[in-house]
Amino acid sequence: MTKWIETDRRDLRFEDTTVGRLKKKIWDASDSEIDQILENYGIPTPSELGKPGVYVQNTIRQQVVDNRRKNDVVFIPIGCTELHGRHTVTALDTLMVTQILEGVRRYTAKTGDPVNLVWTPLNYGGHPHHHIGMPGTIHLEDEVLKRVLIDVMVGLWNDGFRKIILINNHGHQWLLEAAIQELQKTWNLPGIFRVIDWHRAVREFFRTKSRGGDWDMDFVHADEAETSVMLLLAPEYVEMSLAEETEVNGYLPDGHFDKAVDPFARPSKWSEGQGHFPIELGSIPEGVVGKPNIATAPKAKRTIAAILSYLTLVHDEIHEAFPAGKLPPIEETTMRTAEEMEPYLKEPFTEGWRPIYAIQKMGL
Repeated sequence: MTKWIETDRRDLRFEDTTVGRLKKKIWDASDSEIDQILENYGIPTPSELGKPGVYVQNTIRQQVVDNRRKNDVVFIPIGCTELHGRHTVTALDTLMVTQILEGVRRYTAKTGDPVNLVWTPLNYGGHPHHHIGMPGTIHLEDEVLKRVLIDVMVGLWNDGFRKIILINNHGHQWLLEAAIQELQKTWNLPGIFRVIDWHRAVREFFRTKSRGGDWDMDFVHADEAETSVMLLLAPEYVEMSLAEETEVNGYLPDGHFDKAVDPFARPSKWSEGQGHFPIELGSIPEGVVGKPNIATAPKAKRTIAAILSYLTLVHDEIHEAFPAGKLPPIEETTMRTAEEMEPYLKEPFTEGWRPIYAIQKMGL
């Protein structure tokens, strides 16, 4: 039976698990405690995309191997190129998720075996229908996006990184889920493969003030929430004097489709339909849904403290259950045999190792 931790909000309960207890701790933390958490993760710190030694691709190769032998968990930031209003940049989603993951890496590095990061493989991303046609938004076809992700995950697996976590910061979650499912139906590899939409992972911390949270408006797009997060993480990419507010009204009564982080547990996610509201091109040429002009960095502090802490928990629990080189049981989690996989599971370039590309795929 599921147990719950009661709070002073009747409609807010945290499950009595490591995840729920962590969220409850962040929810109850004082402002000074939240500031200390952010400081522990080095928030804010300028983008480290160009800093040597932060991502697998810009780390000296021997150090990559040494790091992987201690920790083979890899986080993949997933962003896009998309119009987010005149007041910020089209790389907002990519910059936001990389800044968050760089904070997690800085924190885990204190133990001597930091989580591994790779440069985002999806600088452009997929998009729902209502985004298509907006200037500044660049769309990858669904099959292209899935193929890129599958090939990246296979390449990382071949390099010995076999606990692969996609951290999503954009509205194409269903495509990332499909990529993981297709990867395993086709390749059937032992390992951990997961996608986390970070906003949904800490949805409680996007609550509006009327529901006990820090926000004036529900999170939608390029709005108070996203702009506040950028003001906290990367204010150099925001020009508040250009912020414009908008509102989009649907054609049917409210209550059926949820908001961006599914805060109301409505029957359908926002992504589960089209046609009941106007597309962006025909309704919001500003590229904004909401009020970015009321954004402030302090509003985002608790939310960012929550996602940093949660992603650290994800890393720590995987790393503890499956230390570097250890995987879930092959014959319980795949249709492969331990004997069949033996040469592919060896460390690359050791005696008897075979690259995974030599294996027979299992396409259904």
